[in-house]
Amino acid sequence: MPTGNRRLEPRRKPRQVRAELTRERILTAAAHVFADHGYAAGTTNRIAERARISIGSLYQYFPNKDAILAELLIRHVDRGTWTGADELDFSPGTLETTVRALVRDAIDNHDDDPQLLRVMIEELPASRELRDTMDRHGKLRTAQVRDVLLRHPDVHVGDAGVAADLILFTVEINTHRFMAAPRTVPVETFENELVAMVTRYLRGDQ
Repeated sequence: MPTGNRRLEPRRKPRQVRAELTRERILTAAAHVFADHGYAAGTTNRIAERARISIGSLYQYFPNKDAILAELLIRHVDRGTWTGADELDFSPGTLETTVRALVRDAIDNHDDDPQLLRVMIEELPASRELRDTMDRHGKLRTAQVRDVLLRHPDVHVGDAGVAADLILFTVEINTHRFMAAPRTVPVETFENELVAMVTRYLRGDQ
């Protein structure tokens, strides 16, 4: 697929409530269509039919289905901020609870239809907006986790910034893969194993 930016950019940024509602209907319909039919069969005609609008109206907002899928992933990434980071307990002995909050937040953020997650992983072409969003999201998440590591008395790592990057990569990649794959292991088992691994690393357990 082309990697240019223009074909992935929405054609219209709605300014009126009615236009915004139409755009939301398109994105919601597309999420269902991609999940139900896959990306190849998830045509703009099917999306327009599911959204109950004309194909011409859809093209007023998005030039193609690549742009729609890119917007869905941008929203998925943007909502991935660790929302409970400011409410953590930094008392000694609470590290495992803190790590579980991070892992659970990642799991909740990936609690979409597994087929839709697979489509976003496998089919999405690159775009400048997507790269910028991913970069902004990564910097924000790293700063949040680094702050938590610096404040928690049970953490024993050599470099909090490097540790934050390692933790986020481990948690995000494994959670994304687990939630997108057919479910063969309970979520609770995955969560417990990931929490145990990250907690041992942060405590400096030998």
